[in-house]
Amino acid sequence: MDLQDWRVVTASSIGTSHIKCGTDCQDAYEQEFFPEHGTVLLVASDGAGSASQSATGAKLATAEIRDCVRNHFEDGHGVEEITRDVVLNWLAGVATRIAHRAAAEELEVREYACTLVAAIVSPTHTCFFQVGDGAIVIRPRGDDWAYVFWPQHGEYINTTVFVTDPVAVLNAEFSSSAGAVDEVAVFTDGIEALVLHQATQSVHSPFFDKMFVPVRALTEAGYGGELSAKLEAYLSSPVICERTDDDKTLLLASRLAKLPDAPAPGEDA
Repeated sequence: MDLQDWRVVTASSIGTSHIKCGTDCQDAYEQEFFPEHGTVLLVASDGAGSASQSATGAKLATAEIRDCVRNHFEDGHGVEEITRDVVLNWLAGVATRIAHRAAAEELEVREYACTLVAAIVSPTHTCFFQVGDGAIVIRPRGDDWAYVFWPQHGEYINTTVFVTDPVAVLNAEFSSSAGAVDEVAVFTDGIEALVLHQATQSVHSPFFDKMFVPVRALTEAGYGGELSAKLEAYLSSPVICERTDDDKTLLLASRLAKLPDAPAPGEDA
């Protein structure tokens, strides 16, 4: 199997329900490729629809995790050294950053409520963590697509856990292991119904098979801006919006080499 450096494609698209209500997209994300470590970071956040500043909360949450991961590597540590305690400290940093903004704007912290889902993957180790809904889907070497954590939904429909909740650290999912994962997708709950089978708690593999074909075809490592724009257009297209009216964020990263005939997202294979 031919492997390359990470190619990364990312996009967010506002939900049609938000357009109708005149509200902004409340999703946020960060992606970063650390070539000296051969590592990719994908992190996404979905702001709570009921919280007035949730879009800001999502941006603060993803930016804080990006900064924490940068500092971790700059201090000479690797992915294998990211423990649950390290991640809980990062999540505490998220809560602190949001609390400072809330205090400065004289608002309650709950107005910045948001989820968080993150993947940090090197050629030899993986680290995943999550608070709330959304999910991470991976393709371990020689295996089929699989989810890492099933989305955290509350007792009632359309409820979940938020990083701003006092019990967020108690509900945080964490996984760290050695092993090769060559493709990873991170997404918010806006596309859960399209890519996860709720009844069987399984992954709809054909979706990811299609989405990753053009990512593998990218010739340069790092962020693929042109393909990301095409992905955003696809997430905004009727074929997607007819099935979900929520904000949608999808982050894709692949180390697999190009395969023949690579259509862009939304084009016929």
